[in-house]
Amino acid sequence: MNFNCILISLAIFLVQGEINAQKIMNFKENQEFPETSIQNLKWIAGYWEGTGLGGQCEELWLPPADNSMIGTFRFFMEGVLIFSEYMHIIEEDGKICLKLKHFNRDLSPWEEKETWTIFPFIKSEGQTAYFDGLTFQREGDEMVLLLSMGSNGEKRIEEFQYKKSRF
Repeated sequence: MNFNCILISLAIFLVQGEINAQKIMNFKENQEFPETSIQNLKWIAGYWEGTGLGGQCEELWLPPADNSMIGTFRFFMEGVLIFSEYMHIIEEDGKICLKLKHFNRDLSPWEEKETWTIFPFIKSEGQTAYFDGLTFQREGDEMVLLLSMGSNGEKRIEEFQYKKSRF
C-alpha cells in the first residue's frame, strides 16, 4: 500500500469519526428537558438484529404503554451470550430518559440494585432521537445506534447497525 492510500484511508476514518461525533449530543448541566411525549418515540418499537461491539446484537423494544417503553438487549460473540441489558424509556413529570441495567451471562448485575445507567432525552427529529451520549436513527427497516463510550479517559463512538427482523 502506498503512502497516498494510507493518507486517504486516514482522512476517511477521521471524517467518519467526525460525522458520528456530530450525531451524538450531550446533555448540558443547566439544560432544560424538552416537552415531548413517549408516543413520539414509538418508531423505535420492534425486534432488531445486527452488529456492534465486534459481535452480534439483538434488541427488542415494546411499543409505548403507561408512559414507558420496555426493551431488552443481548450481545453475543461467536454465538456465546456475553451480556444482556434491561432497558426502560420512561416519561415522568414531562421528562423522558432511558434507564438501563447490564447483566452478565449468569444474570449477575453490573450496577448496584438501586443504580441505573441513565441517558436523559435531549430531542427528536423525525425518526432520530438524541439522548445524552446515545442516538437512535431509523430509516425504513434499518436502525443505527450511536453510543458514546469511554474508558481510561478515552472516548469513542460505538456504532450498532440493525435491521428490523421478525421472529
